[in-house]
Amino acid sequence: MTLRVAFLVFDGVRTLDVSGPVKVFHQAAQFGCPYEPVLASARGGTVTTSSGMALGATVAAADVGPVDTVVIAGGDRLAEAPPGGGAELLSAASVLAGRAARVASVCSGAFVLAALGLLEGRRATTHWRHAQTLARGFPLVRVEPDALHIRDGRYFTSAGISAGIDLALALVEDDHGSDLARRVARELVVFMQRPGGQSQFSTALATPPARNGLLRTLTAAVLADPAADHSLSAMAASASVSTRHLTRLFRSELHTTPARWVERVRVDHAQRLVLDGLSVTAAAHHSGFGSDETLRRAFARHLGTTPTDYRRRFGTARGPVP
Repeated sequence: MTLRVAFLVFDGVRTLDVSGPVKVFHQAAQFGCPYEPVLASARGGTVTTSSGMALGATVAAADVGPVDTVVIAGGDRLAEAPPGGGAELLSAASVLAGRAARVASVCSGAFVLAALGLLEGRRATTHWRHAQTLARGFPLVRVEPDALHIRDGRYFTSAGISAGIDLALALVEDDHGSDLARRVARELVVFMQRPGGQSQFSTALATPPARNGLLRTLTAAVLADPAADHSLSAMAASASVSTRHLTRLFRSELHTTPARWVERVRVDHAQRLVLDGLSVTAAAHHSGFGSDETLRRAFARHLGTTPTDYRRRFGTARGPVP
């Protein structure tokens, strides 16, 4: 049975958000599990991507008909005001989503689903650069900025750009099992599950300064010296507030707990130290983890790999040295 997958595109859509997943479905079809990709847009006709390339002969959303899966591609305009790309695009997405058994988004496509209320009370992710904007604009969505892709019910969301390939592999696995998904990944020379686990680029050092002055001072101190004592009690004492109040501040502004935010900063710092050539023991000491084992557990939790394997894979763009 051929499975129809509609991609909602628009002026300013990122090319790879569409072409990457389409290639995954095309390769699955080459292996005997056919998919029918359909390019849909609000009005039909030609749309222009963010790179200036034209996607021709798109079908108006109202004319697409039944589909098995809808994929909302990403583009910067979706994260800007009005979120979701405006009423016309939201209407097209609503029509398509209402006809599909499964609804997915790539990168900022999550803003469309959130604006339609489809992600309320659900876990979701997007590109790390847009995660805080999504969380602030849609507080009922449980945004997880570190994930490459997340499934919650019939909704799939994924991180930025190339993560659309990871998402498509997950959809193929959902339809036809892990053997086919692994075969497609091998053919495309990509990872079935990326080394570094399911974590995308860290947001801890990329988030804007906190608006609250007290929190801004505390986070600046952590970033300046990750190895210092930044336990919840120590930070609360330094700021002359209760641990409960400090926890509320972190949840309100950074959408996480103090301990998790500090650990994420320390992992970021340890990543750089490992890539700079420090031993695992030295990286653990200088990033505040204290022991090799604590550092390894943190890497496993956030990156899904070990410090040694991380250095081997990412220490050079030339790949591992024999």
